Amino acid sequence: MKRNTVTIVVGLILLVIFGLLLFTFQVRQTEVVVVTTFDKPTAFYDGSKDPGLKFKLPRPIQKHFPFDRRIQNFEDTFETALTQDGYNLMIAVYAGWTISNPQVFFSSFPSGTVGEAQPRIEDLIRSRKQATVGKHPFSHFVSTDEKQLKFAEIEKAMLDLIKPEAEKNYGITIEFLGIKKLGLPESVTAKVFDRMIAERQRMAGELKARGEAEASEIMSKADLERQKILAAAEAKATEIRGQAESEAAKSFEVFEKNPKLATFLQKIAALPEILKDRTTLILDERTSPLDLLTKPVDGQSNSKN
Repeated sequence: MKRNTVTIVVGLILLVIFGLLLFTFQVRQTEVVVVTTFDKPTAFYDGSKDPGLKFKLPRPIQKHFPFDRRIQNFEDTFETALTQDGYNLMIAVYAGWTISNPQVFFSSFPSGTVGEAQPRIEDLIRSRKQATVGKHPFSHFVSTDEKQLKFAEIEKAMLDLIKPEAEKNYGITIEFLGIKKLGLPESVTAKVFDRMIAERQRMAGELKARGEAEASEIMSKADLERQKILAAAEAKATEIRGQAESEAAKSFEVFEKNPKLATFLQKIAALPEILKDRTTLILDERTSPLDLLTKPVDGQSNSKN
């Protein structure tokens, strides 16, 4: 009796498990799920909004197809593209994409695998990459002048071409795209180096000419300032000489009225010059200006009255 009961319980459990497997499926947070009825899409579940256990009719009536909704990374092949000015350029890009429209994606890739979608995305990116490179000159990719490089603009142009077509035709969104690697074929390497050398020489010439122009301007300003200073100094010197001559003229007027006073002042001024270094001199006392030491000034007497 007990054995029959256990058998029945086990059978019920297996029936329940079989029923769950047959009539339910799991939606994970990282998935979007498409449910088909007689191979036509009839229901969609977004795991980021409504995860968990879902019910469906058993096969072949209904089927469910899970798709990974996380960002998928893609790296393009390193291949040659022709620039606007006729240079061959080796370029590779990278991108990240997600499923944004499960219905469109399912109609394009029924298996729902990244491997099935990858070739389509690669073809799309390759064609749009070639078209974008062909609209830009070589200097936007390789140049000694940072102002000529246009990586951000080129990446944005590629993304703007690829994104709407990918959403419309494949139900995916290109989240980001960038240039991964640049290279030059051997046939154009020498030409590029010659061009870079020429650009450097041109820049050096421009810098030299600019420096010479600035130096000439500085020298001109210095000469002008020098002329102004010399002119101001000359004017000041002329003014001082004029004042000195005016004072001298006043003194001459006094000396003309009293010649003896002028002679006396000259002798007095000469004494400090002669005796300033403590030099012993033996001179005739009658020699001017030593005669002042023995000779009375006119109008006065050496003797005490």
